[in-house]
Amino acid sequence: MEVKALEQTVEIEIDGRAVQAREGDLLLSAILQEEAGFPHVCYHPALGPIETCDTCLAEVDGRLVRTCATPVQAGMRVRTKAVAARRARKEAMDRLLRNHELYCTVCDNNNGNCTLHNTAVRMEIEHQAYPFEPKPYPVDDSNPFYRYDPDQCILCGRCVEACQNLQVSEVLSIDWERERPRVIWDDDVPINESSCVSCGHCVTVCPCNALMEKSMLGEAGYLTGIDRPVLDRLISVTKKVETSYTQVFALSEVEAELREARIQKTKTVCTYCGVGCAFDVWTKGRKILKIEPRMEAPVNQISTCVKGKFGWDWVNSPDRILQPLIRRGDAFEPVSWDEALDYVARRLREIRLRDGDDALAFIASSKCTNEENYLMQKLARAVMHTNNIDNCSRYCQAPATEALRRTMGYGGDSGSIRDIEQADLVIIVGANTAESHPVLATRIRRAHKKRGQKLIVADLRRNDMARRADLHLHPRPGTDLVWLSAVTKYILDQGRADEAFIRQRVNGFDAYVASLEKFTLEYAEEVTGIPKDALIRAAEMVMDAKSVCICWAMGVTQQLGGADTSTAICNLLLITGNVGRPGTGAYPLRGHNNVQGAGDFGCAPAFFPGYERVADPAVREKWERAWGVSLPTNPGLDNHQMIDAIHDGRLKAMYLVGEDIAVVDSNANYVQAALEKLEFFVVQEVFFTKTAQYADVILPACPSLEKEGTFTNTERRIQRLYRALDPLGDTRPDWQVIQDLANRLGANWNYRSPQEIFEEACGITELMKGAAYAPLEGYGSLQWPVRADGTDTPLLYTDGFPLPDGKARLYPVDWTPTLALPPEYDIHLNNGRMLEHFHEGNLTYRVPGIRQKVPDAWVEISRELATERGIQDGDWVRVVSPYGAVKLRATVTDRVSGKEIYIPMNSVEAAVNLLTSSAADKDTHTPAFKDMKVRLEPVGNQGRPPIARGNFRLGRPRPLPGVQVEKKWARPDYQPLVGQP
Repeated sequence: MEVKALEQTVEIEIDGRAVQAREGDLLLSAILQEEAGFPHVCYHPALGPIETCDTCLAEVDGRLVRTCATPVQAGMRVRTKAVAARRARKEAMDRLLRNHELYCTVCDNNNGNCTLHNTAVRMEIEHQAYPFEPKPYPVDDSNPFYRYDPDQCILCGRCVEACQNLQVSEVLSIDWERERPRVIWDDDVPINESSCVSCGHCVTVCPCNALMEKSMLGEAGYLTGIDRPVLDRLISVTKKVETSYTQVFALSEVEAELREARIQKTKTVCTYCGVGCAFDVWTKGRKILKIEPRMEAPVNQISTCVKGKFGWDWVNSPDRILQPLIRRGDAFEPVSWDEALDYVARRLREIRLRDGDDALAFIASSKCTNEENYLMQKLARAVMHTNNIDNCSRYCQAPATEALRRTMGYGGDSGSIRDIEQADLVIIVGANTAESHPVLATRIRRAHKKRGQKLIVADLRRNDMARRADLHLHPRPGTDLVWLSAVTKYILDQGRADEAFIRQRVNGFDAYVASLEKFTLEYAEEVTGIPKDALIRAAEMVMDAKSVCICWAMGVTQQLGGADTSTAICNLLLITGNVGRPGTGAYPLRGHNNVQGAGDFGCAPAFFPGYERVADPAVREKWERAWGVSLPTNPGLDNHQMIDAIHDGRLKAMYLVGEDIAVVDSNANYVQAALEKLEFFVVQEVFFTKTAQYADVILPACPSLEKEGTFTNTERRIQRLYRALDPLGDTRPDWQVIQDLANRLGANWNYRSPQEIFEEACGITELMKGAAYAPLEGYGSLQWPVRADGTDTPLLYTDGFPLPDGKARLYPVDWTPTLALPPEYDIHLNNGRMLEHFHEGNLTYRVPGIRQKVPDAWVEISRELATERGIQDGDWVRVVSPYGAVKLRATVTDRVSGKEIYIPMNSVEAAVNLLTSSAADKDTHTPAFKDMKVRLEPVGNQGRPPIARGNFRLGRPRPLPGVQVEKKWARPDYQPLVGQP
């Protein structure tokens, strides 16, 4: 909710006291400031007024009103303790309890945070006027992650509001027409046969135990893990004393306190995509009971996706590597840490002495913490004297980072997710946001549905966001730069550029305008296939919008001209003045949880931490003084160049942490052949990945739940994570392993905690000079740049650009045509992420519920292509490129069209990168994963359709405005409580 100015504060009276409140705020908020325990059940701060429960009634100027839906007005007289108000609230609670089988002491949700329980206690409910009446519906436990119990459901509608208007999957509703209403999924099908994406919003906001995580059932309390027949008898006993709730509540409060001793709640940050969701993880021993997002979380508040909410079982997988391994012949032998690290240090020294510093290379991890990545690049540079250090941003984000540096100065998102929410217009280019960045997508969908935000999506697929968009542009593969430039030229030709912004804040205007000469609408239509009228409509939407944000991702960056297309996006924003204001800016969406942080803390061959250039002698001298060493001057190799250097015999040894490059790097056959050639290869990992199979030494690492540190999300936000579990087996946090190895190689590091590492790094780099752990405590965060006084910068460029004269630069670019291949390869291959799995699936395939829903990958084929080639849903097909072949089952869908196919990247055996080439962006060497053509060979043998029962893609969502409480009020059995004098 937007903060109102102080002059809008008005005086109201609450129970005889004069109170200051902001005009227009909800009255309930003002009352809660005075009386924190004032009853309310259906209202939730993330959802707003729902108006189904009536437990928040108060007397205002002589009449009963719902305070959750009543705006503050000057002079209003509020009586919360009026007899009529108290009686009405008691009546409202009785109506709720008639729907709820109350058995708090033996309930898995009796953990101190049950809204219904806590409200009943605060209202001092002694008995209920209407006995509980069972509903004629069974429990729905079809979903692998949560269950719905209609007999516990109070029909508050929180889950519906969260699904319809926060997550905006639009699956849940309440069927108010039934004799006994209930929550339904889609058009009343079992949960697992609906379009439910298992995001968990409904479970998180449920105010009782109607919706519960299955991982909590039988685990939370001392009395909840007993057999069902005995539990039913206990519930029966509880119900017999329901006329004396004081004793029941007292006993349940004691039981809840006892649970606190064995349930640990630890704040962490999600390790999947780059959105940076934070939440509490509830653990009992090593059991992960549930993920509990909280309103304090700066990015997501109560939002999660299926992976963040339910995708953590892999942490306790029996497949975990639990002790160091050394290859002996064709097998790996367990050894002690001392033996493993001594061996690694000896071999690295030998190769360096024989072949030179640059015969070694280091690859850091986007899954590791900022502190661990800082040590990784310090090990490479300060200990082993090489700039051969990189991270997986080379595979996706380097082109966007380069474009941002070219034009605006900083290689990060120019604002926050909040700015994306506030924008009048959001443009998504080459990004499947709903599946790759799910929680960020919820913010766009909510703004689009509830506030009328406009949305343009440019993508080859008719993905979820494209289906919802006001305008879906379908360019030919690899031609986004052309239509972006044409739209920019059209805006200039119409005289609708922001001339004042350009004159005051931008350089290079004349040269840039000249570079656009060929990008006419006619040329763009010819090259991209987008009709001229659609291009004009896109331009008009940009011109009419007061604020524009552009989001983009791998569909742009993983092209031969990825950096140039990213630059064209930045140019369009500068021409229209959509930078440096709230609700505007450039947002390259980071794909991994800490890919931003890996770059920020120096894991790139050309940059020290803070993007300070290695080639600058003054910068190098500063870091030499700080570290007390001489530093290398040779240019370093990036990931892409490292593979070529191995094949050329120049690179002999590699130390890799937490990256499965044998699968995720382009032209995987070529990469795997390189790994076979390495003389010495060290892999630090959690699982025995495809890459680990090529290792000489495997060092067992800890996942994020077993260590501390910080991550930096896509919006430059630094957040702390805390250790929820002890390291499993003989594993160690990565920072400790790197330090132990560095000391064996001659360093004298004595870091005792991640905090010491973080504050050393930030103390040296200008970008984060004032960053420290204290402001990051709990749910605190900082968005860089962080000035020396600790002030951070949520919105960049409000007072200038970090370029020589404080002005941005318009940067002329041209289109790079796509890769030329023989005509037999006549089908364009697109690839990317899917909602349920992360990347190659090393983590998520070890989550039984996710694997049950999506057991393997597939290839999406258009209806036209399927008809032409005689392919049916479920048929096996072979996809062949000049670089390899894979065999997959086909799913025939309208998400793709014509001769374009799509393969999700979540497979190892049928990895899409067995098909991609070594071609790369000309400026950053990011592989052109999206620039590939293939041929399709039907294999026949129709099997089961790969998208089968339990997959949300088969569901039929029902978009609704929300809970539709008016239908409840219109029921003949509803007697209104509001409006009474």
